[in-house]
Amino acid sequence: MNKQTLHRLGTGCLCLLLALLDLPQAMAQETVTLDSVLSLALRNNRELAESRLEQEKATWQHEAARTNYLPRIDATAGYMRTGRQLSLLSDKQKQALNNLGTSAAQNLGAAFAQVGQQYPDLLPLLQSIGAALPGVEQGLNGLGQSLTEALHTDTRNMTAGALILTQPLYMGGKIRAYDQITSLQTEISREGTRAKEHEVELAATQTYWQVVSLAASLRLARQYEEMMAHLDSDITRMVAEGVATRSDALSVNVKLGEAKLTVMKVEDGLALSKMLLCHLCGLDLDTPLTLADEARLDPAPLAQQPSGTATEAFAARPELAQLQGVWDLYTAKVRLERAEFLPQVALTGALAVSNPNVFNSFERKFKGTWGVGVMVKVPLWHWNEGRYKVRAARTEAAMASLRLEEARDKVALQVEQETFRVKESDRRLAQALRNVDRADENLRMARVGFNEGVTTTSDLLQAQTAWVQAQTEEITAKIDTRLTRAAYEKAMGRSLRQGR
Repeated sequence: MNKQTLHRLGTGCLCLLLALLDLPQAMAQETVTLDSVLSLALRNNRELAESRLEQEKATWQHEAARTNYLPRIDATAGYMRTGRQLSLLSDKQKQALNNLGTSAAQNLGAAFAQVGQQYPDLLPLLQSIGAALPGVEQGLNGLGQSLTEALHTDTRNMTAGALILTQPLYMGGKIRAYDQITSLQTEISREGTRAKEHEVELAATQTYWQVVSLAASLRLARQYEEMMAHLDSDITRMVAEGVATRSDALSVNVKLGEAKLTVMKVEDGLALSKMLLCHLCGLDLDTPLTLADEARLDPAPLAQQPSGTATEAFAARPELAQLQGVWDLYTAKVRLERAEFLPQVALTGALAVSNPNVFNSFERKFKGTWGVGVMVKVPLWHWNEGRYKVRAARTEAAMASLRLEEARDKVALQVEQETFRVKESDRRLAQALRNVDRADENLRMARVGFNEGVTTTSDLLQAQTAWVQAQTEEITAKIDTRLTRAAYEKAMGRSLRQGR
């Protein structure tokens, strides 16, 4: 490979690297549609991310609640060092056992002596038997000492462990109620996330059309500035020719200054609105954005009229689904409170070991045993605590039902209000379009009259002001048709993204 080939290869790699480094900026310069803005906002909104994590938390809590149906196995172990050991015998009893042979020999010796005095003929026999008493004494003393040692507990160092199994059989319905409650909490959290998504979509839509409105207003302000600059040039020339007064020139100059100030204000507002839109989309505040509708603002299709009903909104609104879930949750809570004061039955099993153990006296070895049983708990008297708690839970359920009914009424009212606003914005747009046509014709006639000298400068300025006002009202009306439809879709519980 020669040097020229290496040079071309290096140049190509350098160009590729520069292109890759410039890729994010090139992507940022692409036109952004409303649907892509909504997707970015939903993906990067921090409050929505927190809501999704809350939903995930509720899901794991539900999974944890379902484990209450299954048996539980617990292992316990412990060690204890005590200052004194347990004793099954008293000190007097220990002494008696240790001296068992001595006591027996003394008693037998006294008895032999008494018998020998009464029966002298038996004295040789008793003496021969007495000669064997020391061996008996020693044997009995050893036996007593061995019994004392056998009953020695040595419990100053105790180690114990157990493996316990518990299987609920009947808990009064508490496990099932808790399962239902956590399931409802998961559903409530899911609907809360969906409600937050709708709020984020509406906020992003409003900001998007605010940017489009300001961009259209900026074009209009610059057009008006150019119009006033052209008129100012004409007036200056007319003053020099003596066909216009200095007062006319000053009036036009003031209007030109106002037009420039308006351009500056709209430019600042547009920059701030784009920063807000970048914030909603999770982008850097200085990211350059070009909106798809920014260059040209068309009115919303007037044929797209509201067609939904309040019943459809009841079924689709996440807020109502949340309140319905809350009512169901409090209903399940009534069963949960009642279950606390019903009989409970559980199957238990255990495997226990200890050292020292008591299965072979007090042996210093680990030994254990197993056991199986049934545990029954029956609440007898708690001074009507359960009844009071159940009544409190029923009251909460009744309050949730009232909140649900109130929310339904508000949703129905909101649907009617948003429907009215959509129709009203359509009427305002139609009137604004007619006013623009009239303002255009009025401005044209004023210019013709001014050029021919039959219209004063004041009349021309009034015509231009009326034209700007008509154009501004048209922009406002076009944006309102978009915003009212977005608010209507949210009131119906629908997503503002395409294809949803």
